[in-house]
Amino acid sequence: QVLLVESGGGLVQAGGSLRLSCAASGSVSSIAAMGWYRQAPGKQRELVATITSGGSTNYADSVKGRFTISRDNAKNTVYLQMNSLKTEDTAVYYCKADYSRISVRRDYWGQGTQVTVSS
Repeated sequence: QVLLVESGGGLVQAGGSLRLSCAASGSVSSIAAMGWYRQAPGKQRELVATITSGGSTNYADSVKGRFTISRDNAKNTVYLQMNSLKTEDTAVYYCKADYSRISVRRDYWGQGTQVTVSS
């Protein structure tokens, strides 16, 4: 099992910055990749950024050049640095871990952290 705990959300003005953190515990050695997703009220959950165990990253077009995903393997933690925030970035941000061990593959999700960008 994998437990994910997000932190770092809050209220920020447009143009400001926030850094989200996702700390993983449990069977962390079986995590193949981690990522950040977000969901606004009335909208579907969408991918923001992912990072694999090999360090490969992927970003949604809407955040390229503004957000950076990184990891600290020693601390079992993934970060999302969010710069030049826009009101359209307002959403609940969720951390996801891709679990892979032998024939078992599944996703684990954190509880989410609210990010609100005001104008």
